[in-house]
Amino acid sequence: QSSGINAEYGDCSRLVKTPAMSVLTAIKLYINKMIDNCGKGMKVFLLGKDTLPLVSITYAQSDLLKKEVYLFERIDNSARESMKHMRCIVFLRPTPDNIEYLCNELKSPRYGNYHIFFSNIIPKPDILKLANADEHECVKEIQEFYADYIPLLDHVYNLNLKRISAAVSTSWDRSCLKRSADSLISVLLALRKYPVMRYSGKSELARSLVNSTHDIMKEHSHLFEFRRSETPLLLVLDRRDDPVTPLLNQWTYQAMVHELLGIENNRVDLSEVPGIAKDMREVIMSPEQDSFFKDSLYSDFGEIGIKIKELVDKFQKQQHSTAAIESITDMKKFVDNYPQFKKFSGTVSKHVAIVGELSRIVQDHNLLEVSETEQLMTTQASHSEVQQKISSLLRNPKVREMEILRLVLLYCICYEGQSGHNPRQFIEAMRNRGVSEAKCKLATSIMNYGGKAVRGGQLFGEETKIAMTKKYFKGLQGVENIYTQHKPYMIDLLQQLQLGRLKESDFPWHGGSPQRVGEIIIFVIGGITYEEIKSVHEWNISNPGNKVTLGSTCVHNCRSFLEVVSSN
Repeated sequence: QSSGINAEYGDCSRLVKTPAMSVLTAIKLYINKMIDNCGKGMKVFLLGKDTLPLVSITYAQSDLLKKEVYLFERIDNSARESMKHMRCIVFLRPTPDNIEYLCNELKSPRYGNYHIFFSNIIPKPDILKLANADEHECVKEIQEFYADYIPLLDHVYNLNLKRISAAVSTSWDRSCLKRSADSLISVLLALRKYPVMRYSGKSELARSLVNSTHDIMKEHSHLFEFRRSETPLLLVLDRRDDPVTPLLNQWTYQAMVHELLGIENNRVDLSEVPGIAKDMREVIMSPEQDSFFKDSLYSDFGEIGIKIKELVDKFQKQQHSTAAIESITDMKKFVDNYPQFKKFSGTVSKHVAIVGELSRIVQDHNLLEVSETEQLMTTQASHSEVQQKISSLLRNPKVREMEILRLVLLYCICYEGQSGHNPRQFIEAMRNRGVSEAKCKLATSIMNYGGKAVRGGQLFGEETKIAMTKKYFKGLQGVENIYTQHKPYMIDLLQQLQLGRLKESDFPWHGGSPQRVGEIIIFVIGGITYEEIKSVHEWNISNPGNKVTLGSTCVHNCRSFLEVVSSN
């Protein structure tokens, strides 16, 4: 056995202290600590399939180059070259596969020495396996750095798990349950929190996750011996309790990009955009690496146009250009005609391309009219008025199939049980438009997924029945961003919780007696949305004493959500 490994294992439970409750800050500090521990000299990052996106999202490659990290490799790549002059930073989830890969690596080391960091608690038998494999005694240290999640923003993280259920939709896939519980443990240890717990009482998924998390905390209680100035709350929710939010069109920038184009690990695929330049076919949309995006995450569509136009106007003055710019289309033409604008603006030309495509989709497919009808349904407006609007939109050839599905599924959920509720007429209209039978069946699937008989809590409280007032945001000439009236059910729960009115029958406590809490960690099984991320951001500004960290198995747009619903 390598005595070096065993000696270092005694320090595995040390935590990097985080100055504030931020899942992003914790990851950055952990990565900095890994690099610092490795010392000066050329370094390689040896990563797994789970830790690679974590590092790439948190740090730009150029920033890591400044820290002498010159190479990034996957541990499952057996074709890696031997580079004995390089120091190796190993960062992996402590899974059986990764332990096996690492044992093989240590038996035939490709690098000079190894600093090994696991993203979660590693079982002692696995430490012994690594010790036995370290025949060349090239391991300098092994530590646990609790970074078993993918940070998106300071207050948001996810796991990139789109499907979490077994064949029976109300039971976990075992590997996904373990992954979710492990991530919660990691977040709690990174943020140094020992919480009380509540969960969605009607959800067997939530109950199972809370039980699993509690069992791990109990088994490793020595890791949770923090000084406790207040009691945090872990609130585990189920996406089924609010199937409405993922079905809605969005009108703030980050949410809109994900809804209409899709964001995957901070990357947006623009390859299908008509006339897109070669260097714009895939773009990075990272708040950490793009100051314009960071400042515009929650801006409505019209405001984004104004911000970009201000930069274009500034450039025009420098170039003494007199071109008239009145719309997004004008801006796209201007950027195409002035390649030097890209140098001047940094990343703004990328946003001109994205906003141009969003604008095209909105105009070509009547999204404003569709969104108005969606918002009416979330407030359970006049049943007959909504039926007329849906019927009209179903006959409109400009309205896409995705929008048709949104409208019909929202109708099924929002007017369930009301007199005159008749989704069959709309299902038949979908068939007449050529919508496939599999997609028509989504009207039944959405009720199996999140109908009244399935979901917990009160999705449609009395206050939502107040008539909606239209709200218009006016930006560039010819562009109106509208309808941000809907507030996610999650925010209603937070308000009830803060007032002490969250019903224990709907959201029971796991052990312990009810008490006032400070900071809140919400974990949503089955996915969150960027609308919820924005709403939690606004909540945190207004409620500093009850700040929320929001986590989930994934981040949905309507398309990915319907893929999950279709499996029910």
